Formats: sequence, C-alpha cells, structure tokens
Amino acid sequence: MTINEKLKNGFLILDGAMGTYFSEQYPDFPYPCEYANLEMPEAVRSIHKEYIEAGAEVIKTNTFSANPVNEAFSGEQYAEVIRAGCRIAKEAAEEAGRETGILADLGPLTGTDGEYAAQIYRKMIDVFLSENVTDFLFETNSNCFGIREAAEYIRSRVPEAFVMVSFAVQTDGYSREGFYYLDLFREMTSSGLIDAVGLNCILSALHMNSLLQQAPVKRAAVCAMPNGGYPRVFGRRVVYEGDPGFFTEQMMKIAGAGVSVLGGCCGTTPAFIRELSQAVRSGKGAEAAPPKVRPAMKKAAGPESNRLWKKIEAGSKVIAVEFDTPKDSTGESFMAGAWQLKAAGVDAITLADCPTARARMDSSIMACKLRRELDIDTIPHLTCRDRNINATKALLLGLSMEGVNNVLLVTGDPIPSAERDEVKSVYQYNSRMLTRFVKSLNENELSVPFRIFGALNVNARNFQSQINMAKSKIENGAACLLTQPVLTEQALENLKRAREELECRILGGIIPVVSSRNARFMNSEISGIEVAEDIIRRYEGRDRAECTKLAVEISTDIARRMHPYVDGYYLVTPFSRVDIITEIVRNIREFA
Repeated sequence: MTINEKLKNGFLILDGAMGTYFSEQYPDFPYPCEYANLEMPEAVRSIHKEYIEAGAEVIKTNTFSANPVNEAFSGEQYAEVIRAGCRIAKEAAEEAGRETGILADLGPLTGTDGEYAAQIYRKMIDVFLSENVTDFLFETNSNCFGIREAAEYIRSRVPEAFVMVSFAVQTDGYSREGFYYLDLFREMTSSGLIDAVGLNCILSALHMNSLLQQAPVKRAAVCAMPNGGYPRVFGRRVVYEGDPGFFTEQMMKIAGAGVSVLGGCCGTTPAFIRELSQAVRSGKGAEAAPPKVRPAMKKAAGPESNRLWKKIEAGSKVIAVEFDTPKDSTGESFMAGAWQLKAAGVDAITLADCPTARARMDSSIMACKLRRELDIDTIPHLTCRDRNINATKALLLGLSMEGVNNVLLVTGDPIPSAERDEVKSVYQYNSRMLTRFVKSLNENELSVPFRIFGALNVNARNFQSQINMAKSKIENGAACLLTQPVLTEQALENLKRAREELECRILGGIIPVVSSRNARFMNSEISGIEVAEDIIRRYEGRDRAECTKLAVEISTDIARRMHPYVDGYYLVTPFSRVDIITEIVRNIREFA
C-alpha cells in the first residue's frame, strides 16, 4: 500500500525525531547523527524499528542534514550517507514485519535560493531514486526556494510519488526568514504538485495547534510534527522534557481540526509516538474543535493617515534629512538640531541605524522621541545587522504603537572583524528579505501599515545589478527608494535611468561636501559615495567659510538638476552641520 493509499484510509502516523533520540541514546557520538548510517548502522536500524513498533506507519530516512551545502559532508559523502540511510530504513521496515512507508528526508538548504537550491535538490533526489525510495519530505523549511522545481522533477521521474513539505515557524507564524506560514502554504498548494503541507519543529504541540486551527488547506493534506515541548540546556546538552500525554492531548485537537498527517520532531521519542498512535486508533479525543478565528484588525483609513506619504502622493517634493543620533548619552544638541530642521521646513528626519557599524543612540527610540516631542515625521533606518526576525518584529510593533509608520530598510554595514564567521554571524537576512517580512506584517498583523523605504546606490559600477535589486525590493513591498548622494555626472545619469525603469517613488540623495579633505575621505572610506574630481578641486585652498558657501551652492545645483527625476530629496547632514542643511532646504523650496 502506498503512502497516498494509507492516507486515504484516515490518519497517517509518522515517526518522531531520529536526531534528538539518537543523541540521547549515544551522547558520545562525535559526528552528526547522519554519519551513524556509516559508522553505527545497527543503532540507526534499531531506532527505526522502535518507532515502527510504537505505531509509526511511515518512517523518515536518517538523512536530514546530509546535503552538498552542509560543510560537515565533504565531496560526495552526502550521497554515501543518503544511500546507506535508505538501505537501513528499508531493512528496518522489513525486519519489523509491518507494511511501513519510507520518506526520503531532505532538510533545509541553508544559504541557498532560486535555481541553485533546485539544482542541489535534484542531485539529492537522484540519489534517493537510485535506492528506490520514491516518496519525499522537504522539512524544517523557512522558505520555498527550489522546492516547487524539485517537486516538478520528482513528478517527471515518478508521477505517483508522495511529496510532503513542512515549514518551521515561530509562535506568531513567521519563519526565521520572515515568511508567514499561510503564505508558504498557499505557495506550495497552488502548484498542484504537493500531497501534504504543514509545520514541524520549533513549536510545541500546543502552539502548533493554535496555528493549524487557522489554516484551511483544500488542495492538500495537512501535516503536523511538533517538538516534544521546548528545549533546555544542561551543561553542553540540549534536553527535551516534554510529556507524551500532554503532547498527545494537543495532537488529538490538531487531528480534530482536519490535520491528517501526524508525527513528531525534536524531543519526540518512541514513547510519544506510541501514545499518539494508540489515541488515534481508539479515536480518543479526536472530535473537531471549533476553529479559532483571529480578531479582525482595525485597518487604517488609507495612505492619508500617513502624513509624509500623503505629501508624496499629492506630488509635493518632500525633503527628508538624515541626522545622526548622538554617540553618547546626552542628546540636547541633537534635539536642538532637529528643532532647527523642523523650523526650516523639513518634512521628515531620517535616522541611521549605527552607521559604519559603530554604536550610537538607537535610531528607533530617537525616531519615537522626535515624533512625540517635535511632532515631525521620522524615518528610522532598520538594518539586518545584529537583530533576528523576532527582535526586528518587536521593534516594529513598538514603532507602530508610537505612530512611526515609515521605515528605511537596509542590509547595513558589517561589523569590522578579522574573522569571516563573525561578520556572517551578525546577519540573518538581507534588506530584500526584511522588506518582504514587513510587507507580510502589513498584510497580516498591523492595524496601521508601514510605508517601506529602501536604498538605491546610484554610484555602483554595475548599476544594472542595483536596478535588479531595486525591482526585487519593489516587488517585495518597497514604495520609495532613497538614493546614495549624487556627486558625479554618472550618478545623475543613473538616477535618470532609475526614474525610467523603476515603478516607485524616488528621493534623490544629496550630501554637502565641506572640504577637499572631506571629499577624499568619502571617496576612500565611505562605501556607496563617489565625489567627482572637478568638485574636489573647487574646494582646494579655500577656508571654512568659503567651503560652507560652496557646499550650499553645489548641493543646490545638484538638487535643481535632479528635480525632474525625483519625488523629493534626501539630504545627509555632514558633521551635524545643520546650518548648511537649512540653507540648502531654503534654496530648494524656492524651485521645488
């Protein structure tokens, strides 16, 4: 009987977690548990049999992390591990003397996307098929990258294959990459290629039940594989101390909601599967529970509820000024400068998020302070550095409550380090992913949506790549792009091109150059800024007063030249020189 046929007969019981159970049984094994397929095959076979004897109708191959992008598996070792895992699973099923299905277990391909992910999946699928394992589980995913293409490939090779996809999300339904679980479900089921879709890992059965009660899926079966509670750390060991009885109680509520594929993830031992299997077979407690309906959010009236955006949509050439927050704990001069900017007629103040990766007062906190005390619109920058999705969401919820509804989302400067791994560790995602996440929050959770601003580097040597990234940001929800400062003819040409090709609002970037030394420093040390040599020469030999006058003159001229191609201006304050910025603002107001 195929897995699809088993599923038609009612509930389908899967096994629990090979990885955590193996580690519990063999705590001294020094490698990923998948290597036990080669080093300790008898131990893996024994665990498979324990789950089968506990009532699992389908087991997963011990291949979760065996893939070509995992550095633990060099060269073709992943294929060797997969082949051994397939043979052990088939042997265990045969020895158990029960008709047991086998799922090829493919874990997430961390750090891959698009066609590359699909290529890797196809390589792995070929290995499984060479061992005559023809049913597949893509599990613990935080995105859909490459899975649809992989499913198409499976269907081309084995049309009758069973294909299941499960996602790992937090209690609010968002994955670590910012995808909402219902959006992930829809993307997978709309393909018509997937037999079952659902959730696994991260969540306990209680919290998974809460999400799945809200997940009507019509085109595929729904699966649930929660953890056996939440982990605790004792010394160097991660331990799950969940209760099989409570787990089963929650799983029967999940079953009552129409979820037909039931199993377990981290911390679920054969004892969990035994209780679950017995409860399902007896029908104990599987009555349908009334679906939990999320209360409707009170949506904002529309773009007119956002003062700054209302001006932009009305055709006003808005002026936003970037003003750095203080480096220390005193903010009197900062607030005084911000007041001067408001008095000069600035429409919004933008606040960088620790530029050049050096700590300053938090941009979001200062944005709220300015909004409250000066009643001026603010655009705090949010970088992808240092914060994971949870921390970013918490910050956004606070901003929303404070009435700060415009954000500039950027990847951010890396923290200087001699260690490459340290640089990688401060980034969980990039600006395009963060943009998509905020868009999803707008659609699913926030009563007042954020207007999402992004960055556009008009000084990039390969400007086509910037155009491509900008289009991706716009597709993911960006409504307006702020450009890097225009200080060369090429940058101005790139700005014109952006106006022609990008379907969004654009604020043209301007930074006053205050001296020839300042210009050469920016060319040498500041990424994304390029100052033309003829501009630099105009500053040579001039004193401070002359340089100040020249900075205003050049910046005003740039603003006038970019006027036809922008929806407003994005001025960057050099060295807190508010006097220069206010003079430029007055000049711009004369023609804008």
